[in-house]
Amino acid sequence: MGTWAEIDLIGRNVNKVSTAVELRFDVRGSPSLPNDVAIRLMKLGGRKITLDGVLVLVAMTHRTQERNRADALARLLELIREAAKPPPPPRKKTKVSKAAKARRVDSKVKRGGVKATRGKVRGDD
Repeated sequence: MGTWAEIDLIGRNVNKVSTAVELRFDVRGSPSLPNDVAIRLMKLGGRKITLDGVLVLVAMTHRTQERNRADALARLLELIREAAKPPPPPRKKTKVSKAAKARRVDSKVKRGGVKATRGKVRGDD
């Protein structure tokens, strides 16, 4: 975990207080993570994963370094919990029933008949 001076747009405590926290977790090199969980964690991490497989979380929302550390750790644990959940089972492919196909064709034929009767009214000449 590294710390640095937090960037504040207004300029308060700039270069005086090091409250921002950067947490780095080596996903690829972690012996405690099973391989499938590590793969899901790399997908969940998105742009927070470096090319070396290191997850980088930055916390700078709180005014104290301790709260930012706790926030970064909580976010890491939440990501790991989410990655540890088994993926949902694949969706079973279903087919459209014959009755549904027949209803669709009937409605198309009916709608086509309505449109076919449209046009100019011709007189009895």
